[in-house]
Amino acid sequence: MIKLIACDLDGTLLNSSMEISDANVQAIKRAQENGIEFMVASGRAPHESQPMLKEYGIDCGFINLNGGLVFDTAGNLIVKNPLKLETAKKICRLLKKEGFYFELVTSNHVYSEDLSQRITNVAHLMVELNPMLTFKEAVLVSASKPAIVSIQQVPSYEDLMDEPGTEVMKILVFDSRGQYAFTDVIKKIEEIDKLSITSSAADNIEINAAGAQKGQSLLDYAAAKGIKREEIAAIIGDNLNDESMIQAAGTGVAMGNAIPQIKTIASFVTKSNNEDGVAWAIDKIIADNQKEQDQ
Repeated sequence: MIKLIACDLDGTLLNSSMEISDANVQAIKRAQENGIEFMVASGRAPHESQPMLKEYGIDCGFINLNGGLVFDTAGNLIVKNPLKLETAKKICRLLKKEGFYFELVTSNHVYSEDLSQRITNVAHLMVELNPMLTFKEAVLVSASKPAIVSIQQVPSYEDLMDEPGTEVMKILVFDSRGQYAFTDVIKKIEEIDKLSITSSAADNIEINAAGAQKGQSLLDYAAAKGIKREEIAAIIGDNLNDESMIQAAGTGVAMGNAIPQIKTIASFVTKSNNEDGVAWAIDKIIADNQKEQDQ
């Protein structure tokens, strides 16, 4: 019997237009009406994800920043897993030495020392995905994206981290060359401290504290609610930062657009994020719960 559904956001609940379909909204509400708790699990910060669900009239819990922060349905902070400040400083120094562009993410903000580099990285990716787009056009589009506009530029990460009360929840590293560009630096980062290093896109890696993993945070949240592992379902999309969550849940659901590595470890595969895959999976879970009740 499933009592808790955790669902990824990008590539899962959101379609390619970055919208939540009405079919998905209604399915979430059906789940809640049937006594199943629903929560979003995302690498995004709270200010990027929580208002979005409110816009669609969905009240739910959140696993944010890959498990760095966990909130219940009422908005209460249940779990916080920041990076150790000295560890964050060492990682920043290493990334600068290796010539990578990266951002620091706190509970409330995303910070950059050079926003133009982020815009350039996004533009390169856009041109790769849309060959008809010129680089100049891609730069203009990238610079106007809400995710870019919301980033705060600071003169120095070191000075930011020296400010009283600063907590670094995640370090986000970009390279338009793709995952192979991170191979060597990941090994060096892992020598600094025990960490969780994942990826949410072809052009990035995300560095969190070791305990900040979607899967572990999901299990911790469920345990606090008295929910067993076998009573959890996780619906995930196409990125490797979801792998820990699908392994943690009793029922792991892969989207139709998920990478093969994710599909092979899933309990079942639903439709894609452009085909209301979340709704299809939720309705299957509700039906399976009903069958179990009727037995």
